[in-house]
Amino acid sequence: MAVHQSPPFDALAARRLRAALGMAPGHVAYGLRAQYGLLVTPETVMAWERGEVAPTSAELTALAGVLWCSPGELLARPRSLREHRMAKGIAPEELARRIGLDAGAYQKMENSGRWKGNERQSAALAQVLGLGLPDFVVATGREEELAEVLRNAVTTRWQAYVKPLSKLVPVPREHLERVVGQLYDDYQSTMVATLSWGGGGGQAASGDAGREFLSVVTDHFWERLGIARP
Repeated sequence: MAVHQSPPFDALAARRLRAALGMAPGHVAYGLRAQYGLLVTPETVMAWERGEVAPTSAELTALAGVLWCSPGELLARPRSLREHRMAKGIAPEELARRIGLDAGAYQKMENSGRWKGNERQSAALAQVLGLGLPDFVVATGREEELAEVLRNAVTTRWQAYVKPLSKLVPVPREHLERVVGQLYDDYQSTMVATLSWGGGGGQAASGDAGREFLSVVTDHFWERLGIARP
């Protein structure tokens, strides 16, 4: 059973927006009750703004209404599908319709944090939510899988991993081949250069350099693709 996390609430933004409107926490609490039927106390509003607790999805949407802003303005940088959808202020049923998915099927993917849409649906999802490639990989739950495939590619025969990569990242295959080949050369050059340093480091120094490269191999991948990671 999926656990529904609270959205990544930006407490400082909430306090700043309230202050800009000249409202006290009590005014916010009154608006939440009068406009949305939510029984929220001024003390709870202050706790939100101190970052002690986060509002639920319904409370965040209502709070945005009271503060005359979009839900996205009250969120820290989103990572999951749910967080990106909420930042855009789109209901799950509406998002499912716009990307050509059954609402129940989409909701199941969102709850599990694992995207299973086809290539067309993936492209539509990225467009509707405004996702760049790095954000798309993270939001669809593929970040660790991508890193594992890249680690295998640069340490063995990289050609065998182009096809698995193409299923994780919507990039033309010929482009992937060039980038992964360059990553393989980068890793091998790092290992060789470290061995040639001398000074007694030897295999140990080479191993350290290799592990450091592999620990950030996804960053190297985005750099080779010419994509600045946010």
